[in-house]
Amino acid sequence: MSTRSFLYRHPSAGLLLVQLLGVLLYPWMEDTALGRAGFGAFGLVVLGMALHVVNRSSTHTWIAVLLAALLLGLSVLDQLMPTLSLEVVISLLEGLFYFYAAGSLIAYMNADQRATADEIYAVGATFTLLAWAFAHLYTFCQLLLPGSFGALLNPDAARTWMELLFLSFTTLSGVGLGDIIPLTPMARSLVMIEEFVGVMYLALVVSRLIALTVIKR
Repeated sequence: MSTRSFLYRHPSAGLLLVQLLGVLLYPWMEDTALGRAGFGAFGLVVLGMALHVVNRSSTHTWIAVLLAALLLGLSVLDQLMPTLSLEVVISLLEGLFYFYAAGSLIAYMNADQRATADEIYAVGATFTLLAWAFAHLYTFCQLLLPGSFGALLNPDAARTWMELLFLSFTTLSGVGLGDIIPLTPMARSLVMIEEFVGVMYLALVVSRLIALTVIKR
């Protein structure tokens, strides 16, 4: 089976691979203007693949398309006329888009009583979508309330995207906060909600698919 055929049959696998590739590439994109441009371009690729995956589910695709169009338009406007207000709105919309995409994949996985290969890949893709969604909410929180997140190194500096994504992954997986600490009440609330979402995702979604896989065998 060719790579193209595999990704066509398993779009969730493609989204998962691209998201994990982003985890490896983002550290090299934050420090230079060219890297930040690549960061934006890579974000559009992830956006398009997430739209493709949502289109395979039974949810209302037009909601995801509308959010993606708004994000694209506002991102272009932010490049031309960057303002703090635009960055706040974009971060919030990005969080909403990834939450909607994650919800669509969860609905897709729960739509039948079979555990297909694409649904197994969707488990990982959904996890990364949730991690991205909360990372964007942390960015929104930090823009709205500077100083919301501290760290052992450079405690007074604003946290980078990679630091907030790291916080999101560690919180969602339940392995701890690492060296990033929520300081304001709003930041602590978001972290607590992500901890709850991570536990419920494992308990209700992942465990169900594991049970269906065992029954199938």
